[in-house]
Amino acid sequence: MGIVLASSSPRRQELLRMVGLDGFRVIPAQSAEVAPPGLSPGLTVSGIALQKAKNVSLFCDFDDIIIAADTLVCLDGRLLGKPLGPEGAAAMLKELSGRKHTVFTGVAIQKGGVSAVASEATDVYFREISDSEIAAYVATGEPMDKAGAYGAQGRGAVFVARIDGDFFNVMGLPLCRLSLMLREFGISI
Repeated sequence: MGIVLASSSPRRQELLRMVGLDGFRVIPAQSAEVAPPGLSPGLTVSGIALQKAKNVSLFCDFDDIIIAADTLVCLDGRLLGKPLGPEGAAAMLKELSGRKHTVFTGVAIQKGGVSAVASEATDVYFREISDSEIAAYVATGEPMDKAGAYGAQGRGAVFVARIDGDFFNVMGLPLCRLSLMLREFGISI
């Protein structure tokens, strides 16, 4: 039995190592990240995480434990994924400026034919961000591979006035929720 992370995210890899899960393999999911329309944000990210876990399970041993996750930002009922380009990143940040949004991360664990799926929601409050701050931040390139176009663990931290909920959820992997789910599969962290 091995542990497989179905993500190429350096942040998720770092978080797993931080809680003592060394020695895992990384096999990024190749499936399209699509959920049926009309689902709640929690069900959307959970469904996508489960798709990723099932996709990666095709490349794993039957008794491997596969961890998959998906993160989206929700603002006024709209889901914001990763920006398509610098202009999209700037537009997202302008929308988030001075407002509250919710970060949803779905987590799926798969071992053999057994799956566990859950989601976590964390409210994030941004301070007002000037156009020049947005332009400077987008120019760093940091927003380009992150849901909502910012990283709370990086330079984007200066925009975050307050977080209500699991901070690690905002980074893309709710560690408390993950640890409880892994217990169901006999792994304590």
